[in-house]
Amino acid sequence: MAAPSEDRTGDPAAGNRAEIRDFLVSRRAKLLPERLGLPTGRRRRVPGLRREEVAALAGVSTEWYTRLEKGHIGGVSEEVLEAVARALLLDEDERTYLRELARAARPARRAPRHRADVTLPPSVQWMLDSMTMAPAFVRSGRLDIVASNALCRAVYAPMFDSGTTGERGRANFPRYFFLDPGSADFFVDWEEGARATVAVLRAEAGRNPHDRALRELVGELSTLSPDFRTMWASHDVRIRHEGVKRLNHPRAGRLELTFRDLHLPLPQRAVYDLIIYAAEPGTPSEERLGLLAGVNHGRYTYFAET
Repeated sequence: MAAPSEDRTGDPAAGNRAEIRDFLVSRRAKLLPERLGLPTGRRRRVPGLRREEVAALAGVSTEWYTRLEKGHIGGVSEEVLEAVARALLLDEDERTYLRELARAARPARRAPRHRADVTLPPSVQWMLDSMTMAPAFVRSGRLDIVASNALCRAVYAPMFDSGTTGERGRANFPRYFFLDPGSADFFVDWEEGARATVAVLRAEAGRNPHDRALRELVGELSTLSPDFRTMWASHDVRIRHEGVKRLNHPRAGRLELTFRDLHLPLPQRAVYDLIIYAAEPGTPSEERLGLLAGVNHGRYTYFAET
């Protein structure tokens, strides 16, 4: 399977066109005609809307939209992109992804700049370490955990101890989800979490199409995991990933944690996020998280450090 933004010949431009085509076709296929007040008819050979119906809803010609769906998007104005997004009922994350694909398709005046990994300022680690009852970590666009506090390492011990850790021994969410069989037992809502993980990774591929390490990661997972191949082919996109995480922890038992994703501005165009977890006060999960942290009369001795 070709990696994102690169076809089988290694041509990035052709790969970008394929990404655009597959994304737009997948969104069109998801729209039922009756949802938009269109007649269903009896001769629909494929699910979803026809190209001419999307074109009419966007206010463009069928020929023009067909060319757009073939990946020729580089010279398209923001207004037309927005019209197509409205016609396809794209959500905000999908609209952002479409704009990123259009940006990547435009002729570059100079060689594309790669977003390099950066060394986090020491203050970021101090901040993480100060969160004694909140598992917290910094995540790269490839979903590596690049920094974490002790309670995060205790909560995610199965992932940190997994043989799927990647470059520099870093835990990586996609590799753990799809290459470690134990992840299905650890994550209570495994399929939901796996789909969200792929959707976040898909958004990063649109945002940073020249990331070779990302292409290699997607290629590895596509080769080794049928589940990943299926989910990647759905072209679902998610920019932010927030909600509730339910875990079957081998030492603490069932944990239900709320988490938030906060953007962490860094130099060199690096795109990292700060993820913070918390248990609802007064719940069994708060008590179990405290036990995992080693809370004893106000003193904290983290299991992960012993």
